[in-house]
Amino acid sequence: MKLKNQTIDLGLSGYDELFMTEQERADTRKPKVDELLLSELTPFKNHPFKVKNDAEMAELMKSIADSGVLSPALARPKEGGGYELISGHRRLAACKALGMDTMPVIVRKLTDEEAVITMVDSNLQREHILPSEKAFAYKMKLDALKHQGKSSAQVAQKLSVEIVGEAAGESKDQVRRYIRLTNLIPEILQMVDDGKIALTPAVELSYLQPSEQKMLFSIMDCDEVTPSLSQAQRLRRMSENQTLTDTAAMQLMSEVKGNQVEYVKVPVDKLRSYFRPDTSMKQMTETLVKAMEFYNRHLERQRRDRDAR
Repeated sequence: MKLKNQTIDLGLSGYDELFMTEQERADTRKPKVDELLLSELTPFKNHPFKVKNDAEMAELMKSIADSGVLSPALARPKEGGGYELISGHRRLAACKALGMDTMPVIVRKLTDEEAVITMVDSNLQREHILPSEKAFAYKMKLDALKHQGKSSAQVAQKLSVEIVGEAAGESKDQVRRYIRLTNLIPEILQMVDDGKIALTPAVELSYLQPSEQKMLFSIMDCDEVTPSLSQAQRLRRMSENQTLTDTAAMQLMSEVKGNQVEYVKVPVDKLRSYFRPDTSMKQMTETLVKAMEFYNRHLERQRRDRDAR
């Protein structure tokens, strides 16, 4: 019987490896680290994680100044030259601030989907992540996973949400909640990041039309109020029923919530004549309180004068 030629796979990548030690073979398989010019590195497109000049950045700069960049960044080659940074944006900012010219980078060829998934997963290891950062990061990864999926759109969507949740340590429902935040206008999303609006009410507000959100933000900013979950749900229902007007929103937001002190309600049109047209509700309130304090001191003086007679 004539046997066909068979190829035996020894797990070696080249002829030279036959004469290498195990340590030398392991070294050749390690990712290659290049010292790249900072000018050759460009941020990842639509990078959702913010690079802030905070205490953590100050600590990172001190560490780099003392010991250099201990962990190399990750980038991929760009068409036409240069590299797109996948992870290491804070390290890049720190190196620039320190006046450095280069930083260590691992260069790897990745598809657009692979680059997005790697970028999100590497940045989710940060200690402090804002709700807006999670929102756009989860959405980017979900879209990348769906593009990679080979099953039906419905199955791919379900599996992709579960994969995003598993990698981030979140339930698939929580992932969906965060992704809903990408429908908020920047001003309201900033209030979520600042902790002024909780996640669940913010999700309800994300179903309002952009024009309705702008109107609501104007009320919140002017009167320094934020909606409770119940109020946010009612705002959403009014939006769906096309009954959310300025008047309806103002009336709803003026309601006293359980954890708020009671307010005296005075029609705005009766106050406007005493103030400039551009005076905010906050400024009018502060002026009224000062006026009452002055009036109270006036009454106290009158009482002392009567007692002295």
